[in-house]
Amino acid sequence: MENLDKLVNQLRSLPSETPWLEFKHNNYKPEMIGQDISALANSACLHEKSRAYMLWGIDDDTHDIVGTEYDLQTLKKGNQELENWLRSLLSKNADFQFHSVNMDNKKVGVLIIYRASNQTVMFEKTDYIRIGSYTKKLSDYPAVQAKLWDKIRNFRFEEQFAKIDMDLDSALRMLDCAAYFDICEIPQPGNSEGVAHYMLEEGIIEKLDNGLYAITNMGAILFGKKLTDFGRLSRKAIRVVQYEGNNRMNMLKENIGGKGYVVGFEGLVQFIEALVPSKEVITGALREKRTAYPSLAIREAVANALIHQDFSITGTGPVVEIFDSRIEITNSGTPLVDVWRIIDNPPKSRNEKLAALMRHLRMCEELGTGWDRIAISCELLQLPAPKIQVFEDSTRVTLYSEIPFSSISQEDKLWACYLHACVKYVQGEQLSNSSLRERFGLKSSSSGSVSRLIKDAVSYKLIKPLDPTTAPRYMKYIPTWA
Repeated sequence: MENLDKLVNQLRSLPSETPWLEFKHNNYKPEMIGQDISALANSACLHEKSRAYMLWGIDDDTHDIVGTEYDLQTLKKGNQELENWLRSLLSKNADFQFHSVNMDNKKVGVLIIYRASNQTVMFEKTDYIRIGSYTKKLSDYPAVQAKLWDKIRNFRFEEQFAKIDMDLDSALRMLDCAAYFDICEIPQPGNSEGVAHYMLEEGIIEKLDNGLYAITNMGAILFGKKLTDFGRLSRKAIRVVQYEGNNRMNMLKENIGGKGYVVGFEGLVQFIEALVPSKEVITGALREKRTAYPSLAIREAVANALIHQDFSITGTGPVVEIFDSRIEITNSGTPLVDVWRIIDNPPKSRNEKLAALMRHLRMCEELGTGWDRIAISCELLQLPAPKIQVFEDSTRVTLYSEIPFSSISQEDKLWACYLHACVKYVQGEQLSNSSLRERFGLKSSSSGSVSRLIKDAVSYKLIKPLDPTTAPRYMKYIPTWA
C-alpha cells in the first residue's frame, strides 16, 4: 500500500488515541487483536469514519516511533496463520488488511480496519466497542448499541469511499467515464468540470470538504478501469472458471475480470458464451449459431449476481463456473425475496443505489425484468428449469443445457412444473397437460407420464386445479399461492 509512512505520521500527530485508533508496542495476543478489530470497526462506524487503525511500534504516550519486533503477516496462532485464524472467528463482514513499513530504520506494523457495514462486526459471536481507550462488550452499553445500529442502518455500501483526497483529474482518470456517456447516448463534455457534473449527480464521485474528490464504492465497482486500483474492491471482481467434464477435478480455464461491472459486462458475457458449446442450425436459407444456453438467461443471471450480491461479506466475489452440461453462477448473500415467489414478486435489492443506476443506464431493461425472463427463455428452448440454491451466506443459480426428459431428476421435474405454472399465471394463462408437454418437448404419447408429474406437483402442494370440478381431460392448474 502506498504512502503508509504518511498515514502513520498523520495518525501519530493526533494528540491521543481515539475510538478508531490504537497504538501498540509489542502486544500481539491473537484474542486481543480479534476483539480490537471488532471494537475498532464498530467504533469507526459510530464515529462516521471509513477506516480504523492499530499501529504497532508507536509509544502510547509520546507517539514516538520505537519499532516492533514482529511482522503481522508472518504471525501464527498455533500452526495457522494469524490472519486466517482471525477471519475464521470474526463475522463475515469484518474487513481488514495487515501492512508493515520501515520508518527511521524501525519496523512499524499497520492494521487497517474498515468500518462495520450491514451489521456489527463480531469476534467469537460477540460484538465489541471502544469506550475511551478501552475495548468493551457492546451489549454492556445499550445506548451506544442503539446509536451504532442506527448508523449501520442508514449507511450503504455504495456511499462509502473507495478512494479519497484526489484532485478532479486524478479521480476521473481512474474511471471509464466514456462508457457512461456511450451507454447514455449523450455527448461527452470536453472538459473535466463538465464530466464531473454527471459523475457527481450519479454519486459516482463526491466532492469533499477539503476541496478534493472521492470515488465512491459504487463508482469504482461499476466504472473502475482497473479494480485492482481500489484495494479491497478487487476481491469483488467476477471470476469465470471452466472445468473439464461435470466436476471440479480438472480446471481448463480461469479468468478474473479486471474492469468495473458496467465497463466490462459485455466482454464478460461474450467470454462466457465463447466457452459454452454451440452449434450451427439452418433455418430456411439462413445459417444461425445457437449456444447451449439462452443468451438472455446468461445475461440476466450474471447481472442479478452482480447487482444483488452482499458486499458486506468480504474476501469473495461473484463466480461463474462452466461445466459440460451446466453453468453455475454464485454470489455472496441470500435472496431478499422468497425463492418460491421469485417469478411474481417485485424485485428487491440490498444495493438500491447501484441497482437504480444500472436501470438508468438501461442495463436492467436490456437484460430483462427478472426471473420470469430467465425461466421463459429456458422453456422456449425446452431446457431443464434453472435452479436456485440458497446456502448460509451465498446464492447459486444453475442453468442446464439440453437433457432428455427421462434423465431429469424428479425433484427438478417438479421444480420445472411449478415454474411453468408461475410463468403461465403471470401471463394470465394456466398450466395444462399439453402446455407442460410442449414445455418439455414431449409428444402426445407422453401425456400419461406428464399427468403423473402434475399429480405429484399437486400432492406436494406446488400447484392446484383452477376449477376442481372440471373434467380431467380439460383440467388446468395454477400455483398453489394464487
